[in-house]
Amino acid sequence: MKTSIVRSHFFAIFLFIVLVHVAGKSSAQRALIKIWETTDSIPVPESVLPVPGKEELYVSLIDGNGNEKDGKGGVAILNKDGSVKNLNWVSGLNAPKGLGIYKNKLYVADITDVVVIDTKNGKVLKTIPVPGSVFLNDIAVDDKGIVYVSDTREKKVHRLVKDIPELYLDNVSGANGLKAIGSDLYVLAGKELWKLDKHKNKTIIAAGFEQGGDGIEPVGNGDFIVTCWAGIIYYVKANGKFEKLLDVQGKMNTADLAYEAATQTLYVPTFNNYSVIAFRLK
Repeated sequence: MKTSIVRSHFFAIFLFIVLVHVAGKSSAQRALIKIWETTDSIPVPESVLPVPGKEELYVSLIDGNGNEKDGKGGVAILNKDGSVKNLNWVSGLNAPKGLGIYKNKLYVADITDVVVIDTKNGKVLKTIPVPGSVFLNDIAVDDKGIVYVSDTREKKVHRLVKDIPELYLDNVSGANGLKAIGSDLYVLAGKELWKLDKHKNKTIIAAGFEQGGDGIEPVGNGDFIVTCWAGIIYYVKANGKFEKLLDVQGKMNTADLAYEAATQTLYVPTFNNYSVIAFRLK
């Protein structure tokens, strides 16, 4: 009888230690480790998107004011070691920001238009004006090829179905970062992260960011990385809690990032610091 009690006691202690260890690991602070930073001057990079099947990145270049139709903007291609492959892959745009891809088409938010580019040769296929738009910002494309684009100044999210624009959401204060996952659309609305299902039912995933959100990327298990243009990167957990991974406010910007789960690598455009930085998520 005493032996059985002793064994139960030791088992309880062992189980407690295991649970504490697991809880400690799950609540451990995540961190970013810098891998590289571009040495070439990148003219006002706003958004980064991995090139499918290649060790390359698309980078949107504003190269001027963010709301000026000056024809100075474009899209560059970087190698994933931070070297420049082609700084002028696409030129003649205005102030391009968000990027999205579907099959062989790259969609680019360019102030009041969505520009469609052939990824095989970098040629502009068409320019789609979005009625009533003022400051188109981020782009997301779902698995059916529907393109979503936010208008930060007008507090709206539009969508393009077969390249025909229509209003999708209104009264979205600070509308910026978008991500389509299955039938859900995730939206950075100012200092909040929303999830909208296919019926547009809204769930607030997280609220209370220090600055308005810019870029959003899923990292798995319902967790996200969120950037704020002012210079903050958050790790947002599925339960809505979040923690700062980086705060460089006043030193550099952290704009619309990309994330690759296979290598746990973030690619962050620094906007007015004229560079792209790669970080490893730990």
